[in-house]
Amino acid sequence: MTPSARLQAAIEMLDWIIAAARDNGASADNIAKKFFKERRYAGSGDRRAIRELVYAAIRRWGDRPESGRQAMLGLVAEQPELREHFSGSNYGPAAIEADEPVASGGQIPEWLTDGFASLIDKPEREALFDRAPLHIRVNGQRSTDMEVRSAWPEAVALALPNAYELPAGTQLEGQTLHHDGAVEIQDLGSQAIAMASAAGDPKLVLDLCAGAGGKTLALAAMLSPDSEIIAADTDRGRLSRIDPRKRRASARNIDTLLLAPGKEMDSLEHLKGRCDLVLIDAPCSGTGTWRRNPELRWRMTPKRLEHTTELQQRLLDLGSEMVKPGGRLVYAVCSLLDAEGGEQTEKFLERRAGWREKSIDLPIGRPYRKGILLSPYHDGTDGFYFTSLEKL
Repeated sequence: MTPSARLQAAIEMLDWIIAAARDNGASADNIAKKFFKERRYAGSGDRRAIRELVYAAIRRWGDRPESGRQAMLGLVAEQPELREHFSGSNYGPAAIEADEPVASGGQIPEWLTDGFASLIDKPEREALFDRAPLHIRVNGQRSTDMEVRSAWPEAVALALPNAYELPAGTQLEGQTLHHDGAVEIQDLGSQAIAMASAAGDPKLVLDLCAGAGGKTLALAAMLSPDSEIIAADTDRGRLSRIDPRKRRASARNIDTLLLAPGKEMDSLEHLKGRCDLVLIDAPCSGTGTWRRNPELRWRMTPKRLEHTTELQQRLLDLGSEMVKPGGRLVYAVCSLLDAEGGEQTEKFLERRAGWREKSIDLPIGRPYRKGILLSPYHDGTDGFYFTSLEKL
């Protein structure tokens, strides 16, 4: 493919991604797979070049562009070499017209700029777009430091036990430790939340928004074998991924529970007032994961954020009903927005008497609004807010 043809392909793929972001459709990665499946004539070098153009545009523009062409035209000022490829030639984009609309603005959506936690200053915000590292969690019940370093001599030990960073691009598939469930890919921030949740070795645990079970598996590895962990979610597809993962890790203390949206209490009634720990890893804007998923900025709108925070409040109230006196509720979001983090905690404590903040002792993170804030710049993790609350 010519450079102009690659640019036109990038514009077309961006059109798909913009439409999916607007309509809450498929992810950019899944769109790219489908896009190239329909264009088998694109060689590996073509696919790589097209992807680079697409993700350069996604990372550059915080506010969702109107079209792929506007997104790429906006890059011309910073990458002037692109201009010559708007040539109007066969398979290439049309020539640039005078006063043609172009994407503009910063990397952070304008409507979100005032919503971040006060600790997230300019250097912090710039770090939200760095390349994310590759972190792994080692199941200490199934492997040792010596085995990890034998498999990956370049592994760097991180601040938490059994946490390591591997060089970008390291392939875990095919490695015995990964195949046997002794190693999982997991950001250090997620491991920190699991560690905070495991404090006190709770015996009956409800992971209310378990998803595919990343934190569930981490908890299973940290808790005593006689603990019982119930991994619950309303998404059947994501929840179904836990069973093969728990078998691979030989985690026998995990049971799954599918919940009906809006009728969760029907399936949770038997746990009411019984749980030592309820973990709520709540759905959120994902602002803390922009390094990995920059297209999330194009999906979130003020209305969607409002609906998300309402869901978070409902999950907090629901989860609190399951906690027994003396038990804890851990609330976490992969977000750096006050509306999803500290404000949610403070509002919960205002409307729910008989709860108090429980201190969290970790070697990473900063205290913030009755919880802990983790960020790429300060901690080298994804961005998270989480809190531990005790029922009196």
